[in-house]
Amino acid sequence: MELSVVVSTLNGRERLLPCLDALRTSVPASTEVVVVNGPSADGTTGAVRERDDVDVLVEISERNRNVSRNAGIEAATGDVVAFVGGEYAVDGGWYGALESASASGADVVTGPVRDGVGSPAGDDRSPSDPRPVRGRAVTGFDGDNVAFDREVIEALDGFDEYLETGGAKDCAHRVAAMGYDVTWSGGMAARHEVGTDGGRLERNWGVCYRSLGYRLAKNYGLGPMVLARAAGSALRDASQEVRAVATGDSTPTGWVGNGAAVVRSTARGLRDGRSARGEDGGQRRNPHGLSARQDRAVRRYDLR
Repeated sequence: MELSVVVSTLNGRERLLPCLDALRTSVPASTEVVVVNGPSADGTTGAVRERDDVDVLVEISERNRNVSRNAGIEAATGDVVAFVGGEYAVDGGWYGALESASASGADVVTGPVRDGVGSPAGDDRSPSDPRPVRGRAVTGFDGDNVAFDREVIEALDGFDEYLETGGAKDCAHRVAAMGYDVTWSGGMAARHEVGTDGGRLERNWGVCYRSLGYRLAKNYGLGPMVLARAAGSALRDASQEVRAVATGDSTPTGWVGNGAAVVRSTARGLRDGRSARGEDGGQRRNPHGLSARQDRAVRRYDLR
């Protein structure tokens, strides 16, 4: 297995260094490590260039994880391309688990993402059985701890750069549509060192629901199922916000503002997703993917 690991980072130098240290001790020296940075202003570039365990540093100008991942694919040369978030550290058995799954012919391999004490970092970041969606068995994976066979990621045309969030979820639906399998390996684990303030950003409802509407309309069209799923998700989140208002964690004004953002953003996402579906009528459904442009990198350093 010729492995390339793409590490995406944005103003995360202090978290990136432990991530790279963990890779250095967990993967063979022959592994190609590609760091995609930017646009950072915390000295990340200098810190990475001083290391002898990074092969390629790519600087980008967009604050979008999917642009970063695609820039990494362009720079990577391995026949297996793995993605690790710059704020995560792989466990000692990570490489062995990936190698075993790859040798068995796995298309996509993923594993658990844990917080600093070893428990799941969140419900959507733990293993799940395939979910039936319009005749597809969709297995989710975490975009910060996943590896693809080179032929598979190229067939998918990478990640959809329209999305500011939910790029891995979108990719999982497209993986299922194209008939590829996702292999779960408990040994392919990564851990997230959460800061003392909890390390969590407040949810941006507009971005989340624009992403949801786009993903649903692009992958499945504007049928009743899509509208019902979008509405169901909005109702569940609205009820949680009502409880937050009741406990004093939110305000009625904030609840109303978030609701308006959800409606506007969902409508925009559905509209843009329908357009994207028309642009790419094939199974890969990725009009904003890897092949759409060649200007992601502002600068590239070959550090070998």
